[in-house]
Amino acid sequence: MLDGGGPATRPAVARDPVPEPAFDDEERPSRELRGGPARVVGGVALAISLLALWQVFRPIAQGSQFYLIVFLAGVLPPVFVAYRSGARLAVLGGGDRAALADWTLAVLAAVVCLYPVLPFRGGYDGFLDRQGLLDPVDVLLGAALLLLVLEAARRTTGWALPLVCLLFLAYGYYGGLLPQDWSIAHLGLDFAQIVDALYNSGSGFYGTPLDVAATYIVLFTLYGAVLDLSGAGRFFVDLSVAAFRRSRSAAGRTAVTAGFLLGTVSGSGTATAVSVGAVTWPILRRAGYPAERAGGMLAAAGVGAILSPPTLGAAAFIVAEYTQVSYLTVLGWAMIPTILYYLGILLAVEIDARKLGTRPVEVTADSPGRLLARFGYHFSSLILIVVLLAAGVTATRAVVFATLAAFALAFLDPRTRPTVRSTAAALAAGTRGVLPVAAVCAAAGVITATTTKTGLGTKLAAWLIGNAQAIADHPTVVLALTVLAAAVALSLLGLAVPVTASFIIGWVIVGPALLQLGVPAPAVAMFVFYYSVLSEVTPPTALAAVGAASITGGRIVPTMWQALRYALPAFLAPIAFVLTPAGSYLLGRGPVLDVLWATGAALAGVAALAVATGGWVLGVGPAGPAARVCAALGGLLLLYLDPIGIAAGAALVAAAVLFTLVPARLSGRAPLEPPAAEPSVGGPSVAESSAGSSGAESSERGGEA
Repeated sequence: MLDGGGPATRPAVARDPVPEPAFDDEERPSRELRGGPARVVGGVALAISLLALWQVFRPIAQGSQFYLIVFLAGVLPPVFVAYRSGARLAVLGGGDRAALADWTLAVLAAVVCLYPVLPFRGGYDGFLDRQGLLDPVDVLLGAALLLLVLEAARRTTGWALPLVCLLFLAYGYYGGLLPQDWSIAHLGLDFAQIVDALYNSGSGFYGTPLDVAATYIVLFTLYGAVLDLSGAGRFFVDLSVAAFRRSRSAAGRTAVTAGFLLGTVSGSGTATAVSVGAVTWPILRRAGYPAERAGGMLAAAGVGAILSPPTLGAAAFIVAEYTQVSYLTVLGWAMIPTILYYLGILLAVEIDARKLGTRPVEVTADSPGRLLARFGYHFSSLILIVVLLAAGVTATRAVVFATLAAFALAFLDPRTRPTVRSTAAALAAGTRGVLPVAAVCAAAGVITATTTKTGLGTKLAAWLIGNAQAIADHPTVVLALTVLAAAVALSLLGLAVPVTASFIIGWVIVGPALLQLGVPAPAVAMFVFYYSVLSEVTPPTALAAVGAASITGGRIVPTMWQALRYALPAFLAPIAFVLTPAGSYLLGRGPVLDVLWATGAALAGVAALAVATGGWVLGVGPAGPAARVCAALGGLLLLYLDPIGIAAGAALVAAAVLFTLVPARLSGRAPLEPPAAEPSVGGPSVAESSAGSSGAESSERGGEA
């Protein structure tokens, strides 16, 4: 978990010793490198981080594609050393130590990546001159790089993405054999054309996805690593723990708030869930949360890291590139959706506090005021990013300046004062963190290049719209059916591939259909982005829930379902982005008054959906089936953002309240009173209370899933 940031004399919060999360090889394929391999990978990662920083102020004269070639040559080889092959035999790279096969693949990756820029056969200019006319050596090395990229993606993310890439390659190669009256048929590409599109063009391996990874994502991961070095992560968690200490829902609020604050610098749902869970799970357990429900809450709060400004997740940078807007504009689009997302989770927390009868928990912690006075400077670099972006500074320079500021602020705390070794380790760790993203982005080039060469995006768009028009001719119905099909397709796609790849595939496959129906590009991009993120909390591949379950000890699948329950209300909101013209108001696009009324309606809609999923009306009591159905329908109508729909939705929500209030009054039921608080600061600490609690923990694991 994140280190540093607490007072120099004692930690701000007493913590349980938390074991390292016990992922299996498939869930955590990276190796714990030591000795020579660790120094080699760390040295290469450090060199790439310095190159990325240098590129911001002194770009390579040969152009951006030259830089991308060098960048890929630096990040692809370490993947084979740092990640297991998954083979049963250690000699094939299946063990914790890199085998000869791993080193061979790493060297081969370096050679085939650097081949276009090596000073022979005309060098880089000669390689570009052969575009469209590759010779046999070019084709051979390009094919080798294709196999290496697919293997790197398999090692870092599993089989799903490589299989999707192979499916696209098969479509490109065999598309000419399809009946030509089929809407997706094309003339077919030969193997040399495919390799040329991947290896010697701007739409393949060196296309927009890898460009974003090499220019934006790597810099933000370096920024996150330096923030970790400065102790900001620990401070954010400590501040959340200290802020909520006396109400029965305080434990849940603490976990959600910590997820949000830590997520602003993390950009990773799984990492945030694990880091926050390591600190807050002992508090949640004392409050009375079952392991699965606590894990679901942590996973849902952690996934908010991918949605939260000012860093968002890797796919957000690709959103900016595809829509040709500044990163600050994307941050603006994400503001209201982030509020909607965390409102849904916080309401679920309040409902759970009443349904489960959770207890207030006192923890040993400094006051929020003291923590802010001593360590509030950690917010400075986050604010600096936004200020610089608003002043017109490019996103790359803004994050570099913020990184330098975070590094300088780290000297204010003796516990986190940087040294040459710790600084080099932080930079290397930042670049190592981008290895799986770079592998995914390079593999995504297979999808984008094939789609561009064959025109698959426009063909699938015509097919989707044609099927919707065959059901109904009304434009609104056609749009609604297309949006529904797109949401289902993106949700299924997200089950198989990571968020970044899911967004890229969704943009090139689903995006054109919505664009043809007149939906604005920003609304389409954010719709695809949100449903790509949904995969992080959707069974059976919800990695954030897997990470949270490893901390709480809960069952994995029930934890996934709990995570989905927490996140579901806010994830229905993106449909509003594309279903009506007013949906753009939720992205902050439009007159202020229109943005305000649309936001108010959406907030009410998310609250109604929280009642439907949680089965409780706050301030009233348990909601019966009729009330939950009314709340669900009312929430959906409110999110439609149409005046008539809003009126009908408000009426249904009022009916849900009445259906809950009247039986409660007739039965004379009183609101649940919070139980007495557990011992305060003078009593046992969090760490002490968890000692010997295995029996209670076991009973909680068998609690409500």
